[in-house]
Amino acid sequence: MRSEVNENRIVIGRTPCRVPADLFKSDIFHRVLKQFVTRLIRHDSPLLEAIRDFRLEDQQEGNTPFLYDIDLLAKFMMFLSMQPLEEVIEAMPMLAPVEQLRWELYDFVEECYDFWRGHERYLIYEDAYGPRTDTYTRHQHFIQVNELLKDLVLEAYRNVCANLTGRVPMVYRQLPAGAGVGILTSHIQWQIPDSTYAVLQKIPFIQLLVIVPPLVYYPQRNYRSGMFSPVTGNPLQGATLDPEAWICYPAKVGGLLMFIYFHKRYMSLGTSLSNLLEMAEPDEIEGRKPDAILLFGVDPEVVGNDQTIYYEDVTNQIMVGVIGRSERVDYFGYLKKMALTLHNLIQIERGNLPIHGAMAHIVLRDGHGANVVLMGDSGAGKSESLEALRILADEHLRELTVVFDDMGSLQFREGKVVGVGTEIGAFVRLDDLQPGYAYAEVERSIFMNPHKTNARIVIPITSYGKVITGWPVDIFLYANNYERVTRKDPYLQFFTDTEEALDVCSQGARISKGTTSEEGLVYTYFANPFGAPQKREQHHRLASQYLEAMMNQGVRVGQLRTQLGIKGFEVAGPELAAKALLGAIRGYFE
Repeated sequence: MRSEVNENRIVIGRTPCRVPADLFKSDIFHRVLKQFVTRLIRHDSPLLEAIRDFRLEDQQEGNTPFLYDIDLLAKFMMFLSMQPLEEVIEAMPMLAPVEQLRWELYDFVEECYDFWRGHERYLIYEDAYGPRTDTYTRHQHFIQVNELLKDLVLEAYRNVCANLTGRVPMVYRQLPAGAGVGILTSHIQWQIPDSTYAVLQKIPFIQLLVIVPPLVYYPQRNYRSGMFSPVTGNPLQGATLDPEAWICYPAKVGGLLMFIYFHKRYMSLGTSLSNLLEMAEPDEIEGRKPDAILLFGVDPEVVGNDQTIYYEDVTNQIMVGVIGRSERVDYFGYLKKMALTLHNLIQIERGNLPIHGAMAHIVLRDGHGANVVLMGDSGAGKSESLEALRILADEHLRELTVVFDDMGSLQFREGKVVGVGTEIGAFVRLDDLQPGYAYAEVERSIFMNPHKTNARIVIPITSYGKVITGWPVDIFLYANNYERVTRKDPYLQFFTDTEEALDVCSQGARISKGTTSEEGLVYTYFANPFGAPQKREQHHRLASQYLEAMMNQGVRVGQLRTQLGIKGFEVAGPELAAKALLGAIRGYFE
């Protein structure tokens, strides 16, 4: 992939840098330096005084595209990385006046360093070692390259500062100064069913990600709106994609293989998938046809006004999702939910019932235990109730295994209804976590818009093996966040027949928590806008079949009033609901 520098993102291709001086010769540094000076000019910054001697005085402001000699400034900083200011001036006597500006230059360097670190920074290498080289060796080499870049940037910055001031620091802060994300890619030959998909052939697959925490991203949007619409023609037909601008994250979504292609504009969202979905290995890709393909960031004219569309390629048995390139979809929820929509559509076709909710295997200290499914739409309190259970773990729980946190499916295995997950991670609202929890997990978390409403983290929570095991369902509950608990309407209420359960689940009522564009009390068919409404007839038959089977098999089916949508109960509601659930688990086998 080509190197790139823009307002908030830096993409670095293969770099030959071996010593700090090499950094200052690089095209990336020249572009970053010019962008930084441009920003200073735009804000009429006092820091411009530090580089007044690099101004191109012999040109009129209206006749030159740039007023400062960036090449000379970069050369000056390169020399500073190797020797003190006095010796640099001896070698470059025309810059003698800068000796009186050493502290102003020091401030300039500090600001430029922070400007570099304020960008999203990606190092992308294509795997050039070949299949004969073992995976461990390839990975270790790339990790070393990633570490080398960080060390070079730190050394260059410290050398320049020391040679400007004549002092060395008394405190060294090992800040993440290199790439925030290192990406090792590889070209893998997969089974392309027909010429329609040939446009994807040259796009490389991610085979290793090296993440340097903390990662904090600032997408343009902080909520999702609308639904994903079906189209009658394959959107890939006649499409053109520049392989230099695209990368594929090969994901295992539950038991499905999904190729998720994303445009470099959405690098932060695409690479964050590593905290959410298991990455497929080369032998799981080579020679295989994926169950689904998702393209995030195509030219808007490909998708039209809908921006989010999908197509069922019945002939080739592939589900294709496409999302247009625009500021509107610059939110991780679009990428995650479209992937899960494709998963759900496939599961319905296979006779499985997709569930928008959470599932956990819970074992109490007294020996009681149950596998619990909490069904509910975004903001219903399913994840928050599981989080409340986690908080109670020390006192009451021996084991809490999250099977899925947002989306899974019910399937029949040997006649029993089991729950199967999709994701190894969670995309969770910061406000709904126990205070301090996200920061305790900062080394594994990816933060998104932490300063805004609906601030989120993407965090790994479980292993892929546990996700796809298939756990027998013992308790199945609808997460009700809109009804206040009374003596008549307790925290936990079990249904007596299938029709009552089907009616409550089908209504999918909840108070919106601001995670989408909806407001107030809203209704979503089966609390799942991701595939269920699109195939409502098939889904409804499956839902009735699975609810009836569960009740016949002795599964307790009901609703849990989390009160999450009621003002004043945002924290206490899920906590009290979790305690009621613990009581039900204790009584489940009695």
